[in-house]
Amino acid sequence: MSQCVPLHLRREIRQRASQLCEYCLVHEDDVTLPHEPDHIIAVKHGGPTTAANLAWTCFLCNRAKGSDIASVDVATGEIIRLFSPRTDKWDEHFEIKGGAIVGKSQIGRVTCRLLQMHRPEQMELRQLFTEFRLYPPMTEE
Repeated sequence: MSQCVPLHLRREIRQRASQLCEYCLVHEDDVTLPHEPDHIIAVKHGGPTTAANLAWTCFLCNRAKGSDIASVDVATGEIIRLFSPRTDKWDEHFEIKGGAIVGKSQIGRVTCRLLQMHRPEQMELRQLFTEFRLYPPMTEE
């Protein structure tokens, strides 16, 4: 719940993420609804309100994730933890193909499904951003 995150932490995680959603990589200037902090491990699961447990997320990814920390891999039936922006590398779990974000690992696949990254309107928007070279964002290595 973003209202319980102090302003100084909001600023810190926003800057750390370069104003990008740490799940779908959309820039906050390119969407209508504001980005917000997400507890990677929800408070109800014992997650602290610290920079190490917070991610900067778009409204849609944050609402889809909610307090979830894992999901079922429909291919195997296994319970798989979700992608963690603090401990996982985005490129190891996802790739961008046009407007689609494709899971490359079980973690990536369950995260894509749970966060509903394949909603048609989101894919169309990412495709449009791609055509205007706004997406994917340029990342520093």
